[in-house]
Amino acid sequence: MCAATGARAGVLHTSHGEIETPVFMPVGTQAAVKGILARDLLGDLDAKIILGNTYHLYLRPGHETVRKLGGLHRFMAWPRAILTDSGGFQVFSLDALRKVSDEGVLFRSHLNGDPHLFTPESTIDVQLALGSDIMMVLDECLAYPASHEAARVSMRRTVAWARAAVAHYRRHGMDGMRACFPIVQGSMYPDLRRECTEQLLELEAEGYAIGGLSVGEPRALSLEMTEITTPQLPREKPRYVMGVGMPEELPQYVARGVDMMDCVLPSRDARNGRLYTSEGRVSIKQAQYKDDPAPVDARCGCYTCQNFSRAYLRHLFLAGEISYATLATLHNLRRYLDIMREIRQAILVGKFPEYLKAAGSGPR
Repeated sequence: MCAATGARAGVLHTSHGEIETPVFMPVGTQAAVKGILARDLLGDLDAKIILGNTYHLYLRPGHETVRKLGGLHRFMAWPRAILTDSGGFQVFSLDALRKVSDEGVLFRSHLNGDPHLFTPESTIDVQLALGSDIMMVLDECLAYPASHEAARVSMRRTVAWARAAVAHYRRHGMDGMRACFPIVQGSMYPDLRRECTEQLLELEAEGYAIGGLSVGEPRALSLEMTEITTPQLPREKPRYVMGVGMPEELPQYVARGVDMMDCVLPSRDARNGRLYTSEGRVSIKQAQYKDDPAPVDARCGCYTCQNFSRAYLRHLFLAGEISYATLATLHNLRRYLDIMREIRQAILVGKFPEYLKAAGSGPR
């Protein structure tokens, strides 16, 4: 652990391999990371853990189908660790298509309008069928801004759901081969975040997540809520901040004691022509790259940068070639994972404060 900040380096032990932290987890929403193959994730990227989405897999192809086919690892030919979210964020983003009660969330599928009910127990059952290594409890995620009263009601419902979910997990799925994380909520109110954390600590879970961020709030507020929450969480257990962040934000979250992060930005931005490099962002569609023979990032060792020019990638993007998405996503994910490896190494050799300063992202 870095004494000057909250940064720490550790190892998560799962039944599908060890994971060195801090770690960024590529998002494989529908049992696939968009644009690339598991072969790339295992080889060039050497990702140790990826995410799957409970909501989407529940609706299609169905968790029982996945169970019959040997679980999510076999279904998607992924031999390493998988974290699945509860689907709560996707359900709450449906807005007019869902109704929340203390029992759970009644919602209509975005695919065909069929009604479904997610409860704290049922979302655990779905994740057990998927066979994920780390499962998330059902939580209520509010959009920003929310009133203090709305956030208080939502937070207390999240705590009640977490108690029910963890109890169900311990009755039916706790076998030493997987983990279940409660999620700290409370919108952007420090008192609610603290109250939620205190109550969730009573569950003595294997790890804890911080949710309800990246929902429209200013970036500074995301960091503030993280900084308020992490000191309350057990030092010996992993801390996961959900749905963050930009490349330059990764060391900021690590400096505040975060071990795990995920975000769709590397793959989404890649498909939209935005590439991340050690020198900043590149918008590959710009005319300045038409005749540019240089790689996207001369310091990057990914397959894309070792073999193709900016001019070629721009051509693929403008031509709408599918291979562009593959090459661009491969590069962006490599950039994110390389940043996390740099951060971990800086922590281990006692140079993280210098790394943080060089990145221009020191804590307030």
